[in-house]
Amino acid sequence: MTTYELLHEDDDLLVVSKPAGLLTIPDRFGNKESLVAALQQKYGKVFIVHRLDKETSGILVFARNEAAHRHLSIQMEHHTADKFYLALLDGVLHHEEGEIDKPIGEHPGVPGKMMITTSGKPSLTFYRVAERFQHFTLVECQIKTGRTHQIRVHFQSIGYPLAVDALYGRRERFLLSEIKGKKYKTGKYTDEERPLMERTSLHAFRLRFQHPTTGATMEFRSELPKDFAALLNQLRKWGKS
Repeated sequence: MTTYELLHEDDDLLVVSKPAGLLTIPDRFGNKESLVAALQQKYGKVFIVHRLDKETSGILVFARNEAAHRHLSIQMEHHTADKFYLALLDGVLHHEEGEIDKPIGEHPGVPGKMMITTSGKPSLTFYRVAERFQHFTLVECQIKTGRTHQIRVHFQSIGYPLAVDALYGRRERFLLSEIKGKKYKTGKYTDEERPLMERTSLHAFRLRFQHPTTGATMEFRSELPKDFAALLNQLRKWGKS
């Protein structure tokens, strides 16, 4: 079982950091291993407030009773809770900051895939550049709506998909040889290169909301996971513009 990190616990809620590769809730294909199952095993009943894709890492809040669930869900619905992500994009983004306001709906031909469509739900993403590299851009995003695959679909729609994204991007894994070029040498005992990253280059690093009982503003941060941090370190070393 892939382990999660507990960031906060009280009578009303749990704040956890989810690793990439772990489902938030069981999926429609019958995969039962999920974050919510692990939490329920330890804490009893927990209520789902929002989700992250399986391949996305980062912060989630769960409610521990119906009143807290209602309160937190309203904050998500009315966009008074703030969700911030770090996304590594393919390409050099031409703006320093901006917003993507495009409706998202289900792809008619590919189950589980989303797309920009006039019949979709309103979707709004704000972004600003955090760091630039030769062929990639690290952006900080704030989503004001919580659509499935929102950040992935929005950036793909403006020509900058995530650097690693099997469904919407140009690669499903990131190899060091791609940025080192001719300077790259395989290991002494193997010809096969191990990828730096094999999941979406997206991390929910910050979450801010009002506590459902006390009304106090609560803010949490989640450190970048090892694979994401390692990839950025290599880009700083070899891929600076």
